[in-house]
This record gives sequence, structure tokens and C-alpha cells, in this order.
Amino acid sequence: MGSQEVSNTDWRGKHVTVAGLGVSGIPAARVLNGLGAVVTVVTDGDDDRSRAQAAELEAQGITVRLGDGATLPGSTELIVTTPGWKPDKPLFAAAAEAGVPVWGDVELAWRLRGQDGREPAPWLAVTGTNGKTTTVRMLASILEAAGLRTAAVGNIGVSLLDTVLGDEKYDVLAVELSSYQLHWSPSLRAHSSAVLNLAPDHLDWHGSMAAYVADKGRIYEGNTVACVYNVADAVTEELVREADVEEGCRAIGFTLGTPGPSQLGVVDGILVDRAFVTNRQKQAQELAEVADVNPPAPHNIANALAAAALARAFGVAPAAVRDGLRNFRPDPHRIEHVADVAGVTYIDDSKATNTHAAEASLASYEPIVWIAGGLAKGATFDELVTGCAGRLRGVVLMGADRALIREALARHAPEVPVTDLDRTDTGAMSEAVREAARLARPGDTVLMAPACASMDMFTNYNKRGEAFADAVRALAAESA
Repeated sequence: MGSQEVSNTDWRGKHVTVAGLGVSGIPAARVLNGLGAVVTVVTDGDDDRSRAQAAELEAQGITVRLGDGATLPGSTELIVTTPGWKPDKPLFAAAAEAGVPVWGDVELAWRLRGQDGREPAPWLAVTGTNGKTTTVRMLASILEAAGLRTAAVGNIGVSLLDTVLGDEKYDVLAVELSSYQLHWSPSLRAHSSAVLNLAPDHLDWHGSMAAYVADKGRIYEGNTVACVYNVADAVTEELVREADVEEGCRAIGFTLGTPGPSQLGVVDGILVDRAFVTNRQKQAQELAEVADVNPPAPHNIANALAAAALARAFGVAPAAVRDGLRNFRPDPHRIEHVADVAGVTYIDDSKATNTHAAEASLASYEPIVWIAGGLAKGATFDELVTGCAGRLRGVVLMGADRALIREALARHAPEVPVTDLDRTDTGAMSEAVREAARLARPGDTVLMAPACASMDMFTNYNKRGEAFADAVRALAAESA
């Protein structure tokens, strides 16, 4: 079962090992079992939840080996892995030695397109360190405005397996792909794709920045119409240059500045297209106004341009780009306006879980009282602080690794007042908001863009954002 096999493989009697349970392992095991494969699930876990999941699968005739994720079952012809399993797992070393291919759940979904005899929907794919979900949802909104049957799927939380095997017929899919998923997707070939940006992230999984970048670049392989890159991020353009694409596939840039030929960009508050026009040297097609982008922060305008480029590559008319952007509503906790209290604006960007995302947020406002801190995940903060120091009115720090940010502030912004909250309980957010309000002046923005993960204090970034919003609303009620 080599990597180039067609999607209509006869799965009956094939011995497939699924690595891991969870949100992608369980559906993969069930789908393969339903196709007639002999499925064995292996997992490191052996807790109550794993045992309950195993019991459900075993009732369907699927073998499950709990606490045995390192051993390759002897009859294995293919491994399908969940994204979280790192490439250096002993199971994969054993597979390589035995000549057994490894696919991810996205690869499996790609291979199973058209299994029911229908023409499979093309994929418009998006990856990047930050902005993936917003861009994919913007893209889906634009495609819907064009009257196309579509869905935002993939790493966004909607199973690609369920999508490609479901009853609903789609014209095109807007697909978010993580670096993990791309690593295990050797034969994926999108209609068009975009890499939004690249910054250090998940290096513990990939092993190095070079490996992380290479996995992101896989999204361009075999593209047929357009490879969309970020003009401001030279590495994304280099990945396009290195990609092995179909004859006639074009490199399409997006920029917050005036676009050159084969680019989309911004001119006098207008999003314009100089890529999908008859005369790229002399023509520019108006697509939408900056004011149509919600919210119109610089990094979100970049997301909108990338979404527009992919939609235009698929032949979508300019009016649908405008209407789709106008109809789009961002997910909670992504540069979300919570309230204005005593002349101060409060913005929730709890989704800014790394320095790259926080940098984009901090560049969108001034003056800022910045609420930051949490789990640093190995990040350093000198570059971030240096870039935003001139915008800061004050900083409120909380969370397990706040000292790293405090030390960077001492080095690069010693004049900025810092409140260091020596607590990691969930109630710290209420105190943080009150301290931020004390530091802020009318016209300022209190920005909660932590640049860190949330799990030291909260279940996830959503819960952190909700705590911030609750604290701001409480403050507003007191001020009323």
C-alpha cells in the first residue's frame, strides 16, 4: 500500500493499525472497520476513559491494545496515526524498519474521497502558525456567498473523514491543516493552498524549526491552480519556489501594501486583486473595503486577503468576496471587543497563545495596557517586547511563566509600569482586569493577549477568555 495508491483501495482484509484513540483515532478505526479492514488500535493510555473507549470499539469487532503504543502488530500493512503522536515514537521506527507506510487521518480522508463513486470536492487548504481558523472560516463564508456548497473542515474541529464519507455533496471544501496533519499526509494534493505565516511553534513535536517549516510546506505539493504566500514572510514564498506543483500552477502573493502583478493587496482602504485579472500589469480588481473585514486589524486583513486569493483561484466573483467578508463573524476570543468602560476599550484575544499571535494583536492598538502570561511552551519574549514597547501604557502579568515576560520587559521596556500578580488561580483574572483598569487612561486599550498557553490556570483559552469577559462586565456594572 504505497503512498501513491488510488483512493478506491479494496480495504477488505487489510491489516491496519490505528495509533491512538481520541477525536481522530476512534473515527478512523470505525471507518476502516466499516470498509472491511482488520483493525487494531494501539495506545499508550490505560485509564478509565481509554478502557471505556476500547470497550465500545471492541464491541464492533476492533482489537484494542491499551498501554502498548510502542509495539507494531506483526501483521500490520498500514498505520493510521492521530496527529498528536510525535514522529520519534518507537512504533514509527518499527514501521520504517518493516517497510510499513504511515498515514494521518487527513491522508486517510484524502484517499477515501470518491469512495461512493461521486466526484470528490476539491480542497482549498490553509496552514500557518496563526490565523488558520479565521482564514478558513472567512474562505467558507466567501464560497457560500458565491452560492457554492461548502464547509470549513479539518483542524478547525470538523472531521474530514466524516465530511468526505457523509451524505452531503459539496462543490468545494475549505480545509484547515496543522503541521502535525501535514507531516502524515504524503499524497495530499490540493486545488490551491496558502501558508499564512511561519514562526517557531510546536518545535518539541517537530524537533527543529527546519522540520516544522518543511511540514508546513507540504501543503503546496501538487497544487493545481494557486500557491498563496505571504509577501511579508519570505519563507512562505521560498516554500512555493521549492514545491513540486502541477504545470500551470501560479504563485500568488498577498500583502498589506500596494500589490504587484500576481498579488492581492490594499490600496487606499480597498482590498484589490492584481492576480486574477486579464491584464495583471495594468489592471486591479476591487474586491472589498478594509471596513468589510471584521475586525479590521492588520493581521486580520492579511487573513482576508489570503481567503480572497484562494476563493479567486477557485473562480469566485469579486462581489462574493465582498459579501462573504461582510457576512463573516469571528470566533470568540480572537481580538474580540468586550466592552468600553470609562473611556477604555477592553479586547479579548485569549487565542493569542504564542508570541507570534500576540505580536499581531499588539500591533493593532495603542496605547495598550497588556495582560499577559501563562505557560510559555519554551518561548522567549525579548523580540516581542522590543517590538511593542513603544505602545505600552502598562503591563499586568499572571500565570506560571510570567517571570520570563517580566524579565524581557525589564531589559527592553524598563520605563513601562508592570504589575506582577503572584497567583495562578482562576480568580487572578478579576484582579488582573482591575489592575489594568487602574493603569489605563481614557482612549487606551486593555488587551488580553497572553502570548502563552492557558493550561496552568484554565482548561483552555476559551475559558480564559470567558474569565476576562466576565471580569470586564463586572467592572462595567460597577462603573454604571
